[in-house]
Amino acid sequence: MDEVMVVTGGSRGIGAAISRTAASKGYAVCVNYHNRSSEAESLVAEINNNGGRAVACKADVSDFEQVENLFRYTETELGPVTMLVNNAGITGKICRFDEVDPQIMNQVVGINTMGALYCSQAAVKRMSTRHGGNGGVIVTVSSIAARLGSPGEYVWYAASKAAVDAMTIGLAKEVGGEGIRVNAVSPGIIDTEIHASGGEPGRVARIAPMIPSGRAGTAQEIANAVIWLGSEEASYCNGTILDCSGGR
Repeated sequence: MDEVMVVTGGSRGIGAAISRTAASKGYAVCVNYHNRSSEAESLVAEINNNGGRAVACKADVSDFEQVENLFRYTETELGPVTMLVNNAGITGKICRFDEVDPQIMNQVVGINTMGALYCSQAAVKRMSTRHGGNGGVIVTVSSIAARLGSPGEYVWYAASKAAVDAMTIGLAKEVGGEGIRVNAVSPGIIDTEIHASGGEPGRVARIAPMIPSGRAGTAQEIANAVIWLGSEEASYCNGTILDCSGGR
């Protein structure tokens, strides 16, 4: 059976690195995006030109109907989904908790938490042997913010990621006997544009000296961890939250 992966938020940063790496390992990849159509189409063209199989699909993961459309489109174009990567995520602007716009909190939870819940539910309904599926893998990109709390920066974001950690543990126990492994990768400071979108382009340089490894991580390093958790090499990992944070 062909390996087919859905990568939410797959057009840039960590998501793009996951998409490229998966394609290089033989996965057919659906690159999900919300607003960045040009980046998604460019990435898909790159993968296909290099001999892989990829399609792009616009969907807002905070909307369950759009999530269902995402999975149906992937199945039609590539085949049954065998691996889901919940990568889509936003932070909102850096500020104190008592200063954040409630609408921003709603958007962050909608994409980071509800998006992962909706996509994981759609995947389980298709992968679980209970529903006639052949099993599969779900990997969520979480954050060490779930453990550190992000005081003074993104408390609401940390809360949204703590929720997906709980989902990872509970869902792994619920569907582990139905052929599905559920794990998460928990990045620390990764050098991507998410920091600029949060309002502090220099955040990596500010925090890097405090990281035990002495540097920020790369999107490729997170992609490597995600792909490993999806592979047979990690066949006994279920309910695992893998820190990939340089020791923070």
